Amino acid sequence: MRNQISIFLKPIMVISLLVVMFSSCVPIKKQVLMQVPEDDSAKAEYLNDRTLADYHLKPGNNLYVKIISASKDAEEYFNPGVTSSGNIYYDAAIYLTSYSVNDSGYVELPFIGNLYAEGKTVEQFKAEVNDSISVYLKKSIVIIKLVNFNITVVGEVQRAGQYKIYQDKINIFEVLGMAGDFTTYAKRDDVVIVRHTEKGSKVHHIDLLSDDILESDYYYLMPDDIVYVRPLKGKNFAYQMFPYALVISSISLILAIFSITK
Repeated sequence: MRNQISIFLKPIMVISLLVVMFSSCVPIKKQVLMQVPEDDSAKAEYLNDRTLADYHLKPGNNLYVKIISASKDAEEYFNPGVTSSGNIYYDAAIYLTSYSVNDSGYVELPFIGNLYAEGKTVEQFKAEVNDSISVYLKKSIVIIKLVNFNITVVGEVQRAGQYKIYQDKINIFEVLGMAGDFTTYAKRDDVVIVRHTEKGSKVHHIDLLSDDILESDYYYLMPDDIVYVRPLKGKNFAYQMFPYALVISSISLILAIFSITK
C-alpha cells in the first residue's frame, strides 16, 4: 500500500514543482536586446545621426539665452536676471530667466524684441539671434539651450518618472538606464513612444529585441517624449491568477503524507 502511494505521489510532486518553476519564467529570447539575425551576424555599423539639432521649436518651449560680450555693461544689459554661482546654473534660476516661445511662435528678448522661433531648430534660432545682436555688439557669443528637455518613462521599469535631460541627444537605452532598466515582465519587443508633433501626438511601437532599432528614427528621443514599456501577457497570470499559495500548501501536504506513509 505504501509503495502504491509513493508511486502515485512522486509524479504529482514533480509536476507541481515544474509548474511553479516555469509559471513565472520569461524566456531569455524575450529579454536579450538588439538581437542580430543569423544571416546578418557580420553587421557591426549602424547609421543614425539624429540629434536635438533635428528638433523644431514649438509654442511652450523654454529657451535659456545668454549673450557673452567683451563689454560687461552690455552683457548685463542683454542678460537681465541671470543668476549663477561658480559657472553652475541652477534649474530654478535657469527656468525663471528663460524665454518662452509664445502661442504665436515668437520669443521676446530684451532690447532685440520679438523674434520668430516656431518651426526652427535651436541652431537656426541661435543664428538669427546672433544676427540681431551683431547690430549692437560687434564681438559677442550667443548661447541658447532648450530648458524643458524632459522625458517621461512609465510602465514596466524599475523607476518610472519624468527625467530632465542635460545633453544635446539621448537614446532610448540611456533613458531606460536612467529608469533603472526593465522589470522581468517588460514587453521588450513592443515599447511604445508617444511623440508630440505639430499635428498632435503620434504613437510609435519599437522592437528593442531587434538591432533595427539602431537605425530607427526613434532611437534618439526628443523633448517631451513619453516612453511606455508594456507588460507581457503572462504577468497577470503569474502575479494574480496563478494560485501559488495553494500549490505550495498542496506540496507541503503531499510531503507530509509521504513522510507518514514511508
